[in-house]
Amino acid sequence: MTQTVLVVGSGGREHALAWALSRDPGVTQVHIAPGNPGTATVGTNHPVDALDPDAVAELAVQLNAGLVIVGPEAPLVAGVSDAVRARGIPVFGPSAAAARLEGSKAFAKEIMSAAGVPTADGRLCLDMGEVVAALDEFGAPYVVKDDGLAAGKGVIVTDDRDAALRHAAGCRAVIIEEYLDGPEVSLFALSDGTTVLPFEPAQDFKRAGDGDAGPNTGGMGAYTPLPWAPPGLVADVVRTVIQPTVDELRRRGTPFVGLVYAGLALTRRGVRVVEFNARFGDPETQPLLTRLRTPLGEVLLAAATGNLAGQPPLDW
Repeated sequence: MTQTVLVVGSGGREHALAWALSRDPGVTQVHIAPGNPGTATVGTNHPVDALDPDAVAELAVQLNAGLVIVGPEAPLVAGVSDAVRARGIPVFGPSAAAARLEGSKAFAKEIMSAAGVPTADGRLCLDMGEVVAALDEFGAPYVVKDDGLAAGKGVIVTDDRDAALRHAAGCRAVIIEEYLDGPEVSLFALSDGTTVLPFEPAQDFKRAGDGDAGPNTGGMGAYTPLPWAPPGLVADVVRTVIQPTVDELRRRGTPFVGLVYAGLALTRRGVRVVEFNARFGDPETQPLLTRLRTPLGEVLLAAATGNLAGQPPLDW
């Protein structure tokens, strides 16, 4: 691989991606749009709006990019990957249709139900009457999730019923779920629409206060490896969660090309999906990519071009 690569986004995740790409001997140039002061140390920043599909696609053409990697969720849901693909450039990042796996929690529930993926029982609520009924049905701790994108901050887990009602009132549509006990784990897997290639698991920390107190931040830090993770966890999650989800999206005519992020709870009843994301997670990407020995650009290009089959396991 001798490629110019364009990374879309401006956060710590994009800095980690650009850093890892800069260490890949097959990558000749790293460009980031719009980037940040950190990415400027490992590549070239471009002041392009990451939410403007046409502007990103035009930049990719101007740079003669051999691969575009879309970092955050909002550009994916806005259709940036679709616009770049339409210009004939390989993209690591799902189409807007497939990115609904993250963009709508109700859609994700529908996919999981069809694919037989284990997750929390939940109710989609479109008005406060339905919210009240669902909260009464499941009881405390109350789990209330904004159906749309909320930068990782759309979920509240609380014993305070009034706080749960206030959170729901600020959303157009919400999912009320049963509470899942047990530690949470993040597992990433590359997908070319058919084949998946898993990362090692990581764990992030979302609450602002000690002892999981305080508001949800979307993630303040993460670590990997997880010495306490049960043996066979990765293979089990690929078999029961990630592969069935990718298969169901392909069956619907919206193949998922990019990174499937499964947020999991290891409950007493087994693994359950808390949420799906459609991109590299922030902050898990940072520690994971510092451990990854496999050249990043090579495997992301393989995923973007439908060539993951036959790829060796990632090297850590």
